[in-house]
Amino acid sequence: MPIGGGTPNRAQFDTWRKALPQPLATIGHFAVKNDKLRIAIPLPASVRTGEPYLFPITDNVVDYEAPQSFRRSGDWMIADLRATGPPKQFAAVLALGDGRGLEFRAVPGAVPEGGTPLGGLGWKAVLWAVLGAFAGGILLNLMPCVFPILALKALHLSRVGGEAAHARSDALAYAAGAIVGTGALGGVLLAIRAAGSEAGWAFQLQDPRTIMLLLLLAVAITANLLGLFELPVLGGRAQPAGSFGTGALAAFVATPCAGPFLGAALGTALLLPPAGSVAVFGALGLGLALPFLLVAFVPALRKRLPKPGPWMRRLQRFLAIPMAASAFAALWLLDRQAGDRVFLIGAALSLGLLFAAFEAGRLQRRNKPGAWGSAIAGLVLVAAGIAVVPRHSATTQVVAGAEKWSEEHVASAVQRGKPVFVYFTADWCLTCKVNQAAAIDRGEVREAFKKADVTVLAGDWTNGDPAITRFLESRGRAGVPLYLWYAPGKTPEELPQVLTPTMLIARAQAVKR
Repeated sequence: MPIGGGTPNRAQFDTWRKALPQPLATIGHFAVKNDKLRIAIPLPASVRTGEPYLFPITDNVVDYEAPQSFRRSGDWMIADLRATGPPKQFAAVLALGDGRGLEFRAVPGAVPEGGTPLGGLGWKAVLWAVLGAFAGGILLNLMPCVFPILALKALHLSRVGGEAAHARSDALAYAAGAIVGTGALGGVLLAIRAAGSEAGWAFQLQDPRTIMLLLLLAVAITANLLGLFELPVLGGRAQPAGSFGTGALAAFVATPCAGPFLGAALGTALLLPPAGSVAVFGALGLGLALPFLLVAFVPALRKRLPKPGPWMRRLQRFLAIPMAASAFAALWLLDRQAGDRVFLIGAALSLGLLFAAFEAGRLQRRNKPGAWGSAIAGLVLVAAGIAVVPRHSATTQVVAGAEKWSEEHVASAVQRGKPVFVYFTADWCLTCKVNQAAAIDRGEVREAFKKADVTVLAGDWTNGDPAITRFLESRGRAGVPLYLWYAPGKTPEELPQVLTPTMLIARAQAVKR
């Protein structure tokens, strides 16, 4: 807000400008559309703002009485003001709302469209982001690495008879673990970005050491589901501490997925004030825990739990299948990120962990001491695996069947009047891989794209890429997938996060006509 409140006058502006110890200077762009003066001011996305306000230096250009609106589009702050006349140039000071300011001048040029509203619309952005994160968290329970954990918790309720007091305390502890888990990941992400690094959601999966940890966790949970041993957190008597750990574990293994609702919600979270960001990440954890909370707190659902019996052991064995698939996926990803050597290390450590689990289970079943020794051996294997894996991959993967994405490549194709399909993906993104197999990498789609002379560009975010991160942020996204369709002479269209072949073929055929 302007100093003193109300509409700023020249005296207030001069006082405020002199109070700046060393105002930063930069060059932006402006464009006039109808009666709107739109100004794009370069400002890194990692710089947080309060409620911004713009003080024009150039006179007789804008209506001082009119309200101002601001939005974020990646590394640009966009200001919309009511114009009184088309300026040849424009200069102003942007108050960031926290005592800092930015003095700039702008020249005619392109102003980005879209973005996340700031200032007075912030509460709406928080509300939609919280709702989106909550809905996205619910859907994460269907992922193959999360669903077995949720099913195991339901089995435990059935095993103990579904007593109300026990069920509620267990569910609350599980929910607390999920909320703290997603909140901790979000907090680390915000801290990394505040330090000036380019990072988005699931940033930790761009580090092969995290993939090794996920691999060994999936192997241990698979061994537990197969009955090789009893993992206290998952297979033992449910206690609040164990349920809290299970919720945190579910939050951690769910991070490779950013399906429907999550992309835009988490992208908004990165641009909100800290309190809003925390609310969004907390809502993600709450959505993740909601199914178990419903079973625990709704008596009708709890009574529908089947009685214990041999079927529980059979179901537990069945749940080992998706968890084992998650382990194989992590092993494949290690090969993609870090090469054959790390792949072989991961395979060897997985076999060693299975042997340690089998030995621990053998001692558990005989009620003999020493099971903790096998558990310690397993932890040593996990620590060794993380220690020997390099921090970053030395190679960059090229997505098959597509050219490498860059903004320059897109601009060149669009300038030549060619339709362009852009998709951003990562090897650890399950939604990306499903869309690629089910819709993008299909014979009928490739044929339609070939007939319409569509340029297909792919941005691989598997190992991280600052240029891709900045572009995702400019579209209000915190992670992948993201799909864009550039039709000749039209503004880019953002496609849904769940693609179908029909959707892509229809756009290619429309270009032909």
